[in-house]
Amino acid sequence: MYFKQIQTPGLGCFSYVLGCPAARVCAVVDPKRDIDCYLEIARDEGMAIAAVIETHLHADHISGGQELRAATGATIHIHPGAGVAYPHEPLAEGQVLEFGAARLQVLYTPGHTPNSVSLLVSDLARSPGPQMVLTGDVLFVGDIGRPDLPGAEILDEQVRNLHDSLYVKLGALPPELEVYPAHGQGSLCGRGMSAKGSSTLGYERRANPMLGYADFAAFKQAILARLPARPKSFSHIIETNRAGAPLGEACPSERELSLERFAALRAEPGTVVIDSRDAAAYGGAHIPGSLNIGFDKQLANWVGMSVAPGARILIVAADRERAAAMRLELFRIGYDAILGHLAGGMAAWTLSGRPVASLPQMSVRDLAMALSGDRPPLTLDVRTEAEWEAGHIAQALHRPFADILERGVDFCLDGPVAVVCGSGYRSNIIGSALAAKGCADVRSVAGGMIAWGRAGLPTVAP
Repeated sequence: MYFKQIQTPGLGCFSYVLGCPAARVCAVVDPKRDIDCYLEIARDEGMAIAAVIETHLHADHISGGQELRAATGATIHIHPGAGVAYPHEPLAEGQVLEFGAARLQVLYTPGHTPNSVSLLVSDLARSPGPQMVLTGDVLFVGDIGRPDLPGAEILDEQVRNLHDSLYVKLGALPPELEVYPAHGQGSLCGRGMSAKGSSTLGYERRANPMLGYADFAAFKQAILARLPARPKSFSHIIETNRAGAPLGEACPSERELSLERFAALRAEPGTVVIDSRDAAAYGGAHIPGSLNIGFDKQLANWVGMSVAPGARILIVAADRERAAAMRLELFRIGYDAILGHLAGGMAAWTLSGRPVASLPQMSVRDLAMALSGDRPPLTLDVRTEAEWEAGHIAQALHRPFADILERGVDFCLDGPVAVVCGSGYRSNIIGSALAAKGCADVRSVAGGMIAWGRAGLPTVAP
C-alpha cells in the first residue's frame, strides 16, 4: 500500500494519498486547493487518481476536490448529510472502498460537523485488519474538533455527537491503531493541537485531556469553556465547499499592477489593500487605509479573521515572490478576487509622490514611561482571554482581537491609543484597522507582551 501525509503550512491542514502502485490506482483524502503535489505523486508512482474522499465539509480551507476532478476525472465521495450541490458519491456507515492493496472502511463520526466520517485503513498486502484511522476533524493529536462551526442552533446535538464519536465509536477500536487527523498545529478547527502529525488511539486515550472525562457533563463543560475565535471566512468557505469551488482558471488573472492601475483599483468600492510587509516597514510608511497583515506562517488565518471574504484585494509585498506566495495562501481559503500586487512595491508608491501614512512603533519602555506620565495613552490589549488572564499591564483595557474586528471600537478618536498583543503582530493589524477608520493617534507596541516581560516590567493577573 502507498500512503503519504501532506501538510499545508500555516493552515495546519493534512491531506493524504492512499493507493497501490501495483494496481496503478489511488485516492486523495481531504485535498488542498492547489493540487500539483497530488498530480506529481500519482505520476511518479504510476497511479491514477480515481477518487477524492472528503471526511467532512471543511470550514477553514477550500477543498481541491473540484480541481482534482477537472484534472483527472476522479469521483468525489462525501457524506450525504453535507448537502453538496455538485456530482458525488455518498459515503455510508460501513462502506468499503478499495484501491488495490489500500482498503478504506467508512465510520460515521459526527460532532465536528453533522456529516463527519473517519476512515479505517487496511494494507491488504500485509493484513485485512485495520492499521490506522483517518479521523478527519473529530480527533486530533492532543485535542479534538470544535463542535460550534455548523451553528448555535445544533450545538448541544453536536457536543453529544462528538462525545459519542470519541468515547463510543472510536472508543471501541483497538489502542494500537495509528491516528492520522485532517489538521494539526496552527489550525483553528481545534485549540491545543500537537505539532506531531500522527499518534495512536492508545496514546491519545492516555495523554489527550479531552478523552479523559468520566462523564458527558464534564466533557461538555470543558469543550464549551473556550472555543477558538471563528474567522469571518469560515461561513464563506463552508458554502463554497458545499456548492463546489470555482476552478483556479476562473479567478481573476491580473498579477503585477502598474502604479496607475493599482491606484485606480484602490479607489473602487469594496477594495482592500493588504500590506504584507513586516511591522517596522509598514510602520515607517504605508499606503493610507491599507491593512497590515504581515507574511507570517499563519497569514491565511489572520486574513480570514480580518477581511470580509468577498473583498477585492490588492497586495503590497516586499517582492514579487512574496506577493505570489501570499496569493497562493489566500487562494487556499477562498479569497479569489485578488486583483494583483503593486509593481515595485511601496518604494514605487513613495517615489511617485502619492500620500503615505505611518503607524508609530512604540517600545515597551516608552509605553511604561508614558503610562506614568500626565497624559497616559489608552493601552488596548487585543490578546485572547487566556493570554490576558496569564498576565497583563495593570492600566490596560482588554478587547480581544476578534471582538474588535467584529464589533469595532468607539473610544480612540480623542486621545492616544497604544495597541499591544503578544509579539506585535496582531497589534499592527488592529492599529492599521483603527487608523483606517479615523483614529488619529494610534501606535503599535513593538514586541508586545513578550518584550514587556523580558524587559522586567510588571504585570497583573485577575
